[in-house]
Amino acid sequence: MTTVNKNPALDGMYWDNTNKVPDKNNGALTQADFFALLTQQLAFQDPTKPVENDQMIAQMTNFTMADGISQLNKNFSGLAESMTSNQALQASSLVGRSVLTKSDQIVFTGDTLARGTIELDKPATMLRVMIENEKGELIQSFSVENPNVGRNTFIWDGSYLPSGESSADEIDGELAERVRAGTYKLKVEASYSDGTTASLPANVYTPVGSVSMNSNGKGILLNLLGLGPVKLGDVLEVSYS
Repeated sequence: MTTVNKNPALDGMYWDNTNKVPDKNNGALTQADFFALLTQQLAFQDPTKPVENDQMIAQMTNFTMADGISQLNKNFSGLAESMTSNQALQASSLVGRSVLTKSDQIVFTGDTLARGTIELDKPATMLRVMIENEKGELIQSFSVENPNVGRNTFIWDGSYLPSGESSADEIDGELAERVRAGTYKLKVEASYSDGTTASLPANVYTPVGSVSMNSNGKGILLNLLGLGPVKLGDVLEVSYS
């Protein structure tokens, strides 16, 4: 495209923009730009007042620092990518194993026991676990025996209350009633020795189905069966199964 100036004083003159060099660095100054500026400064300095040595050294030092920081940023970027790849490789070894995470849901696979833990911060007389279906209906309720301050474990074998929906599985030749495999809501209530009660969070063991490298800066994600993705940093413990 050719731009023609309409000013009569500039008749016959024009500027051709077709050969404009594209800006590839988005206006950022490079080391070559710094040295070009330095060269121009030396070329056009006042011979009667040349640049002092200390000023020259200071400018050279600034140029060197700018280049060093740029190289350092590139090295850190490569290191971050390498660490992410190593984390993904290590996390892939968790596929098929169970990890402990905080959750208000518990997964019953139909093949293995559903397990979890509850942390007590003070003495309690009763610790009750309640499991509900997706409609919020209670399908099982049981107490943790001899609750202690600290970690308390519980196991659910998939059994249900008489009103619950189930499927029949044959175990060791006997017909055992079990809920269908799936994800169920989990609630925990504690009755403390001082007469107070409280609802407590629970941690559950859930199998890892796959590992994902998140592209939104969230790092490695473990895709848990029935619960969805969780951050690798949110894992509290890795189980043998």
